[in-house]
Amino acid sequence: MRARRHRLAGFALAVGLLAAAAPPAAHAARADVPASAPAAADTYTWKNVRIDGGGFVPGIVFNRTEKNLAYARTDIGGAYRWEQATKTWTPLLDSVGWDHWGHTGVIGLASDSVDPDRVYAAVGTYTNDWDPGNGAVLRSADRGATWRKTDLPFKLGGNMPGRGMGERLAIDPHRNSVLYLGAPSGKGLWRSTDAGVTWSQVTAFPNPGDYQQDPTDTSGYNSDRQGIVWVTFDESTGSAGAATRTIYVGVGDKENAVYRSTDAGATWTRLPGQPTGHLAHKGVLDARNGYLYLAYSDTAGPYDGGKGQVWRYTTATGEWKNISPVAEADTHHGFSGLTVDRQKPGTVMVSAYSSWWPDTQIFRSTDSGASWTKAWDYSSYPNRVNRYTMDVSSAPWLTWGGNPAPPEQSPKLGWMTEALEIDPFDSDRMMYGTGATVYGTENLGQWDSGGTFTIKPMVQGLEETAVNDLASPPSGAPLLSALGDIGGFRHTDLTRVPSMMYTSPNFTSTTSLDYAETNPNTVVRAGHLDGGPRIAFSTDNGVNWSAGQEPSGVTGGGTVAAAADGSRFVWSPDGTGVQTGTGSAWTASTGIPAGAVVESDRVDPKRFYGFKAGTFYVSTDGGASFTARATGLPAKGNVRFKAVPGRAGDLWLAGGAADGTYGLWHSTDAGTTFTRVGSIEQADTIGFGKAAPGATYPALYTSAKIGGVRGIFRSTDAGATWVRINDEAHQWGWTGAAITGDPRVYGRVYIATNGRGIIYGDTAGSGGDTPTDPPPTTRTCKVAYKITGQWQGGFQADVTVTNTGSSAWNGWRLAWTFPHGQSVDQAWNATVTQTAAQVTATNLSYNASVPPGGSVSFGFNGTWSGTNPAPTGLSCTTG
Repeated sequence: MRARRHRLAGFALAVGLLAAAAPPAAHAARADVPASAPAAADTYTWKNVRIDGGGFVPGIVFNRTEKNLAYARTDIGGAYRWEQATKTWTPLLDSVGWDHWGHTGVIGLASDSVDPDRVYAAVGTYTNDWDPGNGAVLRSADRGATWRKTDLPFKLGGNMPGRGMGERLAIDPHRNSVLYLGAPSGKGLWRSTDAGVTWSQVTAFPNPGDYQQDPTDTSGYNSDRQGIVWVTFDESTGSAGAATRTIYVGVGDKENAVYRSTDAGATWTRLPGQPTGHLAHKGVLDARNGYLYLAYSDTAGPYDGGKGQVWRYTTATGEWKNISPVAEADTHHGFSGLTVDRQKPGTVMVSAYSSWWPDTQIFRSTDSGASWTKAWDYSSYPNRVNRYTMDVSSAPWLTWGGNPAPPEQSPKLGWMTEALEIDPFDSDRMMYGTGATVYGTENLGQWDSGGTFTIKPMVQGLEETAVNDLASPPSGAPLLSALGDIGGFRHTDLTRVPSMMYTSPNFTSTTSLDYAETNPNTVVRAGHLDGGPRIAFSTDNGVNWSAGQEPSGVTGGGTVAAAADGSRFVWSPDGTGVQTGTGSAWTASTGIPAGAVVESDRVDPKRFYGFKAGTFYVSTDGGASFTARATGLPAKGNVRFKAVPGRAGDLWLAGGAADGTYGLWHSTDAGTTFTRVGSIEQADTIGFGKAAPGATYPALYTSAKIGGVRGIFRSTDAGATWVRINDEAHQWGWTGAAITGDPRVYGRVYIATNGRGIIYGDTAGSGGDTPTDPPPTTRTCKVAYKITGQWQGGFQADVTVTNTGSSAWNGWRLAWTFPHGQSVDQAWNATVTQTAAQVTATNLSYNASVPPGGSVSFGFNGTWSGTNPAPTGLSCTTG
């Protein structure tokens, strides 16, 4: 259920975004280009810190007339274009600015088959009041390099229930000046006849689609009406330059899910004889065979769905046929992810998108749905036989560090698999979206020939994490991240995908992290996890972790701070008051309200700070007691503050709300008084980096509004003057969660986004390469591998690692190859991961240290067939 939590975290974050200025009133009849802002005052190069994926990809669209032209849409992180030469994705909506942050949620994409240079995106994140602005349709004549915009008189919901249905935006394949858009919230079907410049409602369309996930939800999220969910043209009913005659439309209505027009949209009727009781998530037409395929679920998704069906409609005769791969009584999921092979008429695939356990399922038919095969099946429960192999070596964190018991596997085939597309020019290539990545294969034909096809991440360049906190220590890894949904990472190389997210424990979302300023090996993080623990500690700069204890009443991560020397911590978790302690025991702090944001002084280990509702609090006894100091600070809106490294009592505070106090403040007396920085109208983050050449005060970075311009700004003179360092092409929507400079590289800044991952920028004067950890030391070690039990199809093995060197280890890692297809199922006393035949085993927090002459053992259960020889290529690396 990880992806569900992240998406919920995404819209909970949006509540705080209401402090941003609302867009001006929108009108559907006029298209405008966003007003330009002053040029950036410094030249920066912007890149993503590589994670590769990290969020839900609900839509993948291939152009039907140009090979290798494809697009992907995300629910909160914009749209992307596929680059075949590099097999990477290029982001297309980084120009979306702060005031229109909601336009990073994409609910529909359409690529023009008549003019492949043209692409359209329907954008808007929420239909309730979490997003203050209306939706829009963006249009590009250069494949998304630049856009023009038409604002709509209603909202769109890229991160709302039902976002995996679609596509809601469609272009007439014969008359490409005609487009249709399915609207939510009872707004009906809309049409443009001038290539997306102006839009008007199709008043003849009879059904606005009133299905609601949960009518009792007072937030407006689950209670919004689904509306029109897909539009499909029958290209066999038109000719070049003339509007296509027959159009099918899917509606959020369980009793009336499909409508048709046979006169180019002038009139519409409910398709007779259609099944009822479900929602049609997808409607895909095979015009060559005259079949409309429909994937149904009992809910809108993308998380839920307990029952479903697949139907085929014969367009010439009106015959309906239930072609479900399995009987509805045997489903625990709905169907979606529907696609047909344009090169091989009659080949159709569909996904069990909401099958969370033990895995998603993908079904394939080569006879128009008369019979089906599965991507995996049981040999004898709980053992599985897969038609595929998974290779996640390019993004190894996709295993989640897990070794689940059968029938679960790690990595999973996927979840939330509502985007599933066979390349219209290449029957061997298929891509599909999940809640964490884009997977794909380039040898899909092996499915039908009895071989196994290989699935790999096809996601490089597509970064879709929501970032909650960032830290750049003065030594060790250059960056530590706190992320929604996938927890966060220790980034030892900004240009490479980390091997694994934080584990032991593995938070669903990390809300806050900190390191001890004078002892950066000490790191603490807090986050969300059902049942706890919700706090974890590391003594090796985030390499290994151990769970802490919780006081009673904790419900969520909140914020956490480490003393400057790492001797203690102050934690302000959700559900209870502020606490102080060492992690194994906690004492309630006095004098500070529950829910306060907490930070530490970066010099004095006994001094901690807190803030809530306009009042600043200070502790001089390690967080045992706090005293209210400065007042008159922002009483509402998001507020974040930090203490300056190397300067006791030096603080900066940013935040507020557009309808109240809002800006940036500085204190040099440990929070007793604050002085507002007059040049800054609004500020939401503050961070510090290496001082400029010749300067002694750290460089300051902020996401702010200065001189009427929203952007990312830097000061090299302690806040006296500021320069904008981003530009109109690099805005990334909302950037108000966190920012930090790099203490080792002048000019480098790390920026948190809400769906575009971690952005980092270097100025021309930054100089130097990315700081990385020193390579691990390979020391003398001895490995003993022993099979302690074996049975038909299964075995148990024990491994002992002995330190034969002269110095102690602080961490160890083994690697080996299984020569005959053996597979690890479950391990103990080590974290064991496997990709194809390659296996790695790493220490846990409690057995990382091994003295000279000492040894450590771990074991695992595995499966085998044929023979079960010892592994080859055993290697040992220690730290």
